[in-house]
This record gives sequence, C-alpha cells and structure tokens, in this order.
Amino acid sequence: MKPLEGIRVLEVAMYGFVPSAGAVLADWGADVIKVEHAVTGDPQRGLRQTGPFKVEGEPNPNVAHANRGKRSLGLDMGKPEGREVLYELAQDADVFLTSFLPASRARLGIDVDDIRAVNPRIVYARGSALGPRGAEADRGGYDMTAFWARAGTAASITPPGTTGMIMPPGPAYGDTVSGTNLAGGIAAALLRRERTGEPSVVDVSLLGSGLWALGHSIGLSLHLDRAWEGVTPSDHGSPTNPLSGLYRTADDRYISFVMLQPARFWANVCHCLGRPDLADDPRFATAETIAAHTGDAVKILREVIATRPLAEWSERFAALDGPWAPVQDTLQAATDAQVRANGYIGQAGDLELVASPVQFDVENTTLGPAPEFAAQTEEILTELGYDWDRILALKASGTVT
Repeated sequence: MKPLEGIRVLEVAMYGFVPSAGAVLADWGADVIKVEHAVTGDPQRGLRQTGPFKVEGEPNPNVAHANRGKRSLGLDMGKPEGREVLYELAQDADVFLTSFLPASRARLGIDVDDIRAVNPRIVYARGSALGPRGAEADRGGYDMTAFWARAGTAASITPPGTTGMIMPPGPAYGDTVSGTNLAGGIAAALLRRERTGEPSVVDVSLLGSGLWALGHSIGLSLHLDRAWEGVTPSDHGSPTNPLSGLYRTADDRYISFVMLQPARFWANVCHCLGRPDLADDPRFATAETIAAHTGDAVKILREVIATRPLAEWSERFAALDGPWAPVQDTLQAATDAQVRANGYIGQAGDLELVASPVQFDVENTTLGPAPEFAAQTEEILTELGYDWDRILALKASGTVT
C-alpha cells in the first residue's frame, strides 16, 4: 500500500510547477483529480517545442512529466453550475491544490475561505511565483524568472565577463524542484491534521525554492558579504587537489573525481590506474606535498586516463575507494545501470519517466500514465452521484467536457 492511498487531491493548476506537486502526490498513492478548463484544458497540453526538441503526436512528455497518475475533469468554473461541481468535489477532498493568482481565486470563488466553507478540514495548498506576502504577492512568474534569475542561480553559475547568463539545464527545472517541495509540505500538513485535527494553508513559491536550492551559497554570501561568482569551466578543477577535478578519457568522455582528502586516496587511485610506482612518490606523500605538486599530478593523471576509454576505466574504478563519476548526458544518465537498479525511471503508460525521488520500503515507485484531456469527466461525475441526464445537461451547457 502506498503511503497516500485513500487521500484525494483536487488540483486546479496549470503548467509545470504546481502540477508537478500533484504528480508526486500521485506517485505516493493519492487520487489526484486534475480540473482543467472545459474548452482549452491546461495550456501545457499545447507545449510541443522545448528548445530544439519537438514532440509530434501523443504521448507528450511535456505534459506527462507533471501529470502522470492523475484523472482529468474538464470543467468551466466560471459558470455557477461548474462551481457547484467543484464544491461537491471539494467536500470529499483532503487537499485543494492550486496555482491560480489571488485575483483569479477570488473571481472564481476558489480562495481559502470559499473552499473551507464547504470543507473546513481541507488542506489548502498554493504554489506561487513570489510568495503570499509582500508588494509583489499578486504577480505571476515562471521558473526562469523567479527560481533561476531572481533567486540567484543564474548569476551564481554564469562566469564573470560572460555576456548574458547561463540558462537552466532543461525545461521545468525550477518547477520540478519547487513542486517536490510543495508535495512535501502537503504531506506534513496531512500529518498535522491527522494528529491535531487542524488543517493548514501550505505555501511554496518558486522564489523561496530557488533560494533554498542555493541556500549554502547564500549563507556564505551573507556571512562574508560577498556574492557567489560563477567559475569559468576548466579541464580540471581544484588548483591544490589533483583528485578533485575532471579528466578526459580516450573516447572523449569525462571522469569526475571528488576526493577531498587526496593523501588518503592517492595510493588507491594509482593502483587502479595501473601506476603503482606513483603511490610512494614523495611529491604526493601528504596533503601538503600533493597541494604543492598538483600541477605535476594533474599532468600525469591526464596522460594516463587519456589512454583508455570510459568503459575500461569504469571497470578498473570499481575497486576505487574514493568518490568518482562519469560525466553523463540525459540519455546516458537514463540508461545508467545504477539508475535502473534503483527504479529511478519507470514506465508511465507508453512513456518512460523519472520517478519522484522518495521511495518507501525499498520498492520502486509505480507511475501511472498522464490522462487525456477530460478523459475521466463522466467517471468523476458518476462518483459524485450524478445521473446520466444531469451529466448530459452539463455537457450540453458547456460546463463540463
């Protein structure tokens, strides 16, 4: 049994951030009902091109990543009949999850007081760009603006002197991180309600999540009154530690060493490299001598590692005590044997998708497919007790799809 089985989530949200929280809750077993506009649906469904990547036809990973495992209801909340349906759904829901801005929530009658009027015990969860307080609380935003640019990552990762800024590594990067934070907050609020009977209003913003992701750096910056600066990429890394940096292999791949105690690991590295003669070299006997001769060590390691392809080094480094990793692109990461062994990627209908990162009882997370637009409308209305005549009337009026 999944930990959130029996929990019902009513999601009124669009795009990537808040729906990704719903996806995590669905991964954990919740019944997530995605309420979409009766005509247009979630605008994310129209996203076909992301950078150079274009998706033709179905399934569409741009939709499925943040919406797998849910049920979809097409509903016009702007009509009184539509709000009535929404309120009936809210009566039996445990969580109301929304990305709508304050003005839209008030206009549609879905703000905290509106939903609590029909279900006083519901956990009300909001995802915003800039937080629920302050002069800009009513402003919208995306992960590029609030998470990446405003919260500090863009400036902190872009090397000084660069024109422009380094872009996020992929679509919905900040959205997915923030959505996971929101799902965790909802789970904590459900536990609090279970223990005390009191429901919470849960808030997570892209700005707050971006700050948290960069929290270590910001803490140092505030303490030392110095902004964190990006570092120009290099062929190695540390100027005082040959075992903390990058090395190119014979097949033009890279290996990353991160051994912060070089004297402890130096001999082991030398044996794995097939150069035991270097293990007792006095230049590399202590942390101090290694730091003084880092240039010599880097030159030697570059020459040796460049003689073999990554696959061979991977076999040899199986006996390496210190942390190391191959530098992998998205396809290589997705086919990594360790990734697959842990079930970090799962089947969601016709797609393979990354599972949310929390597992329970050492079991793979089971993923459900993303719903087609309004595919479960009739099913959900039937569960509410609507007869077929009433469903047809709602369809005829355009209230539901």
